[in-house]
Amino acid sequence: MGLLDGLLGNASQIDSEDVQQELQPILADEENVVFAVKEIRDMYVFTNYRLILIDKQGVTGRKVEYHSVPYRAITHFKLETAGHFDLDAELKIWISGSSEPIERELKSGDTTLGIQKALANFAIKK
Repeated sequence: MGLLDGLLGNASQIDSEDVQQELQPILADEENVVFAVKEIRDMYVFTNYRLILIDKQGVTGRKVEYHSVPYRAITHFKLETAGHFDLDAELKIWISGSSEPIERELKSGDTTLGIQKALANFAIKK
């Protein structure tokens, strides 16, 4: 991730092996990180079993929320890309048993389509 992208909040793909090491304490046996995107402090991590939405909170980022979504629970998803005047993309993921979607805003960038492709590859196949 370039310095300018980080300052602007643009999402960038990050090395799966680095994320694997960082998340090793919370990953299941034989679970592997396949694709990961970082946006400032938040991450979208696609493993061979689930999607993990990581939200670092507070000034120091020591408080972390890990939202684990098994692919089989994803009923559908929507990604609205950024336009000329609306600079943020919007991701919505519907989970079985829940009427309201998980919503996340993404800064514009090429990785929004990478997230959509990863969701298609993992959620549709399961």
